[in-house]
Amino acid sequence: MLEVENKYRLSDWTRVRVLLVEWGAHPQPLRKDTDHYFNAPDRDFAATGEAFRLRRMGTMNMLTYKGPRRAGTTTKTRLELELCVGEGPEAATTAVKMLHGLGYTPVAVVTKQREVLKFYRAGFAFEACLDDVGTVGRFVELEILTPEETYPQAEAALLQVAAELGLTDLERKSYLELLLCQPKSGTIRVGSGI
Repeated sequence: MLEVENKYRLSDWTRVRVLLVEWGAHPQPLRKDTDHYFNAPDRDFAATGEAFRLRRMGTMNMLTYKGPRRAGTTTKTRLELELCVGEGPEAATTAVKMLHGLGYTPVAVVTKQREVLKFYRAGFAFEACLDDVGTVGRFVELEILTPEETYPQAEAALLQVAAELGLTDLERKSYLELLLCQPKSGTIRVGSGI
């Protein structure tokens, strides 16, 4: 599947949350995501524009690979593959040991508080994520997962929803990139401690 998304800086989510609920969005419980990012032994993901992480959401653990971003798009669009690796800290520890054994090296750990609102608009299933990423700031991330053949329509729908929500302060960098640009703080941890 292709991940079609854009992220916008927005410190006050009240207006956006109200509009989304009016559109029939279903808020999910607030959660804490901890993303452990890794670099490959055979290439530098920062140079290729790829990303590989172990995401911990409560007891769930997911490995996620994101391919390079498509050039010439108005959204951040790329291949996304996810694999559940089991629940609990033991599964996370085993996944990290496996990655180390394969030569993957830890880059950083990004932690955020996230509220997800799911809704349908223009024929697509959307996720709007209200993210608080500590010292980096607060954001609204809009996302659609879509097959290749409906990518143009998905991108147009995402841009239209962003306009209807009044989102204008587009942030092209990932949370990892934003954190790595900051002076060292308590928000970013280098290593892979689980």
